[in-house]
Formats: sequence, structure tokens, C-alpha cells
Amino acid sequence: MKYYLLALIVIVFDQITKWIVDTQMAIGERITLIERFLYFTSHRNQGAAFGILQGQMWFFYIVTIVVIVGIVYYMQKEAKSSRLFGISLGLILGGAIGNFIDRLFRGEVVDFVDTYIFGYNFPIFNVADAALCIGVGLLFIKMIQDERQQKKEQK
Repeated sequence: MKYYLLALIVIVFDQITKWIVDTQMAIGERITLIERFLYFTSHRNQGAAFGILQGQMWFFYIVTIVVIVGIVYYMQKEAKSSRLFGISLGLILGGAIGNFIDRLFRGEVVDFVDTYIFGYNFPIFNVADAALCIGVGLLFIKMIQDERQQKKEQK
């Protein structure tokens, strides 16, 4: 249950921040938070990460529903035995639902976190995107831990 609460926190924080950007900033408007590093830039995206698959909304609806069903299944089945697995799935679930809400009700995803890392202008993203990336990263860590554990048990 606590992993569903994590997903809910991600969804609420994601939607509040997107609502603020959507209602208080014009598209393209930029607010400097840390010069040459971090900005809030109002941006819209009708595709996936990094702007790929622009305008393919039905594809995203179907994929997101399949992903949500799969995550809920694994949360019910496996997350109870691993905290790291549960946290990663909770973050992925919250991120997937957060962006799904945008696509469903706005027809596009609101992005606003604009960063420059070592001079590279990283694609603009949002809270849901960050939760998805962190969740997937934690999932990879869990997979590596499981593989190492299996190798130890085989010895």
C-alpha cells in the first residue's frame, strides 16, 4: 500500500507543478532559478521523452494502460518482498499516470524543468519524467543486485 501512496504523491506533485506552469506562464516563458544551470521554461510536448513520436496519442494511451496494468500486477505480486523494487515501481507508476493525465485532458504534456549540465542543454522535462527516470534507474540497480545474489548462491 505504501508504494501506491508514493505513486499518489508523485501524481499530486506532478499535477500541481504542471497546473502552476500552465496557468501562470506563457509557453516559452523562462524563469531563471540558477544562472546557466536551472530554469523553469514553459514547454509542451505531444510526444514521448526527448520529443520522439510526436502526435501519437493513441499509441501512448495504449502503452500507458498496458504499463500501468503490468506495474500494478508486479506491485501486488513482488513488491512486498523487496522495498527497492516497490519504490521503483511506485515511482514509475506515479510518473506514468502523471503524464497520462496530461495526455488525456490536455492533449499534450506540460514540461518545465530546463537544465544545462556541463554546457549541455538537457531536454525540458517535468516531475513525472523525473520519477520515471529515477524509478527505472532503481529498477536497474535492483536487477544488478538480484544478479549478484544469484551468482553468490550458485557458488
